[in-house]
Amino acid sequence: MANPGNSFSQLVETCSSGGGEALPNPLSGHPRYEKVGDLGKGSQGFVLLCSDKFTGERVAIKFLRRGLASSEKIRRELLNMRPFWHAHVIQFYEVFLTDLYVCIVMEYAPGGSLSHYLAKNVLTEDVARFFFQQLIFAVRYCHHMKVANRDIKLENTLLDADRKLLKLCDFGLSKDNNDSMCKTRVGTPNYLAPEIINMRKGGTYDGKACDVWACGVMLYVMLFRSFPFERPEDRGLDPKVAMLSLMERIVKGDWNVPKESNMSAGALDLLGRILEPVAEKRITVEGIINHPWYQIHLPPGADKPNYPKRPEEGLQTVESIVEILMEANNTDEMMMG
Repeated sequence: MANPGNSFSQLVETCSSGGGEALPNPLSGHPRYEKVGDLGKGSQGFVLLCSDKFTGERVAIKFLRRGLASSEKIRRELLNMRPFWHAHVIQFYEVFLTDLYVCIVMEYAPGGSLSHYLAKNVLTEDVARFFFQQLIFAVRYCHHMKVANRDIKLENTLLDADRKLLKLCDFGLSKDNNDSMCKTRVGTPNYLAPEIINMRKGGTYDGKACDVWACGVMLYVMLFRSFPFERPEDRGLDPKVAMLSLMERIVKGDWNVPKESNMSAGALDLLGRILEPVAEKRITVEGIINHPWYQIHLPPGADKPNYPKRPEEGLQTVESIVEILMEANNTDEMMMG
């Protein structure tokens, strides 16, 4: 199973509230962007909060050492994100190079991740549904664009300044053509669908159905503040044994409702339809949207398909993105040679 590594949202999540050594500023003298502050760092790069000198807009820029960002993973992420133009998906702006870094410019979501928000807040059922509705709209849009995210999780959902607007981010593990089946085991353990765990060598699975499963895990956590397939007794086990127990429960669909829960029958019914271990029987995105519990408090017409097309004018071309990543890769190879 591939490890997602230090995703954009994970880097932001490591942000320190103050103190510590300041991150580098590769933007010194840059004609368009200037550093405003530090957002976070990880083993593979760091993220700065920056300002666009032309527009005054705050943006988040991820900096990766040349060579690293030319990998197929990053290439796929950028090309998949490029055409996205949706209120509930973080927008890619452009990629450029400095002497040392590949710099990926994206929309800044000042409210932080949903994971961070849940650590400090208990959600009512209505608020959990409100966030879940937005998540499903984002996933429906991505699937319409023939992209399965394959790493949907709390850390990869960001919030706006008022913490009312949810935005899906991080497409580093995404599959860019849902007409073909997925073949690689990727994702984060707690969110893995049974078919990924059960897949044999040479097998395939439907990335869209796995996205739906991960959304169900997120809904469970929002409702109950715990993961559906974890158990308290696992904490004292050897990590490998605990992981095996987790995988076995996922494959069986072995989750339960906390005894103190007062969640509605509708919420539990939808959870059961999403966390269905047999992919072919699992509810689809459209099925979720038409479910009575999901429809509660939904604004009139909000459930109608909304697939805006991003204007090409002013958008960095695919050819430009590929050339930049190739240049970064060539520079890295020359330095190593």
